[in-house]
Amino acid sequence: MSIKVILVDDEAGIRILLRKIIEQKEGFEVVGESDNLADAVTLFTKTRAEVIFLDIEINGTNGLECAKIITDLEPKAKIIFATAHSEYMSNAFELYAFDYLVKPFNVERVYHTLDRIKSLTKPDNKDHLDKIIKYERGLDKLLVKGKESMSFVDINDIVLVQRENSSTVIYTKKDSFTTSASLGDIEAKLDVEQFMRSHKSYLINVSQIKKIEPYGRWTYIVMFKDIDKDALMTVDKYEEIKKRFL
Repeated sequence: MSIKVILVDDEAGIRILLRKIIEQKEGFEVVGESDNLADAVTLFTKTRAEVIFLDIEINGTNGLECAKIITDLEPKAKIIFATAHSEYMSNAFELYAFDYLVKPFNVERVYHTLDRIKSLTKPDNKDHLDKIIKYERGLDKLLVKGKESMSFVDINDIVLVQRENSSTVIYTKKDSFTTSASLGDIEAKLDVEQFMRSHKSYLINVSQIKKIEPYGRWTYIVMFKDIDKDALMTVDKYEEIKKRFL
């Protein structure tokens, strides 16, 4: 199955160029285009594209805000800022950009980015829905309340917590729970020695890490011992975790 790509740029010529470059690479399909940020989120929601080529300045509006919305819907959406404005680079990587391409494009540079994307796999996501989360002191459990049910989640079984489709999903070794609580709410209830905010969209159990590898530019991907899930990690957190184990 082809990797779905959308293009968001107010210059028709740039979109045509990118489409030609992308469609020359086997395994990619451009499934939509937008010339404005107002429609870009709607296009992403409709297509669920894995890759978004996004200009930072479009008709006087800022693409970083659009990227924040998309990454809240899907943290692993691979956003590639394709822009003439190199001064936004640091802000883009704080948000999480898979890559940052400066116009005029070097074709081989775009190919390199596409090759890196193709080498990555996308895990399946399975969850069920609950609403409210609470820490039960002395029990080492989180209580996740649904409309008609309560689930007691062993804290030591939590592998990672991530933002997903505008909700927060708690993944344990055998199950998953979706809550309306923010990552910050959950982070405040967990031991900072055991859990790390590895990325704006991920909270991970350090004791469950199996491997860390490069992912995007200045970003890493974390794999875990007991589940077929992964998480993103910023370069700052990568350096921090290295110091922990020196």
